[in-house]
Amino acid sequence: MSDLEANPQEALCESSGRPGRRAERFPAREVPLGGVRGVTVFRTLPQRDLPTVGAWCFLDNFGSGSTARPHGSDIDPHPHIGLQTVTWPLNGRIRHRDSVGSDVEIWPGQLNIMTAGGGIAHSEYRVPDHESGAGLQLWIALPGETAAIPPHFEQHRELPEFKRDGLRGTVLIGSLDGQTSPATAYTPIVGADLRVDAGTAVTLPLNPDFEHAILVIEGELTADGHTAAPGSLFYLGSDRAELPITSTAGAHALLIGGEPFDEDLVMWWNFVARSHEEIEAARNDWEAHDLTRFPDIAGHTPDQRIPAPPLPPLHLKPRKRRCGVPHE
Repeated sequence: MSDLEANPQEALCESSGRPGRRAERFPAREVPLGGVRGVTVFRTLPQRDLPTVGAWCFLDNFGSGSTARPHGSDIDPHPHIGLQTVTWPLNGRIRHRDSVGSDVEIWPGQLNIMTAGGGIAHSEYRVPDHESGAGLQLWIALPGETAAIPPHFEQHRELPEFKRDGLRGTVLIGSLDGQTSPATAYTPIVGADLRVDAGTAVTLPLNPDFEHAILVIEGELTADGHTAAPGSLFYLGSDRAELPITSTAGAHALLIGGEPFDEDLVMWWNFVARSHEEIEAARNDWEAHDLTRFPDIAGHTPDQRIPAPPLPPLHLKPRKRRCGVPHE
């Protein structure tokens, strides 16, 4: 899954300092991505007032719950630069193919992480005979010194887990509660899948130098006394060494966090860069079918490549981040 909107808006993310403790909800928006398959996703990042959480700069819930396409969809070849894609299936199976030669299936509980660097193309298809194809797709912005590294792909079929008092966690990337994921990270970051039993009251340790947010996928969850509604991103800010979590009925959630990202970013379509000129060059290379930067993907024909939308008629510039008042 990727940002395949026919008329994408630029997300221009100005670096921000340490945000302090917060308690703020950001609702998901249903985004029709267009195209012949009518893909629709629920997007919670970026938000106009919250473009990043650490280096996390994009979060889509795809497949389940979409009114336009409840069973997910296939995504044809498309390009990326300057980011890592993180794919976390919730059900079904997804086939990933890319321009560095990867061709793998991923199941729930397994992690795909693709580092675009200076340029990569990939596709994601549902596996036939497997119901649905729902999951989460996230992007991590690469810091400037690694933004143009050679592209590469990794899959992790076994990830570290932790348990404490009714909570079971799987660490997708980074470290949490003494467990460290094998997934490659280029910036201080954490991502974890959380399963909370009904009737649980537990305290989760956090890195106080990180800012954090929680996406409730299913059920009900209260974090630090605040109800986190399903589908919305609950932003926690930084300066938290621990997080009290309770759930009466049980919940499934995703925790993301990282050091506040201190670089200005320009995000447009499937590209993360530092300037309008970098975005324009990547778009032109894709449209020109530049095989040096974006090689073809085995098993796909050139006519399957998703065309880039036109750039907006303006020069992209940073947007200031505006979060609400700190939580007292």
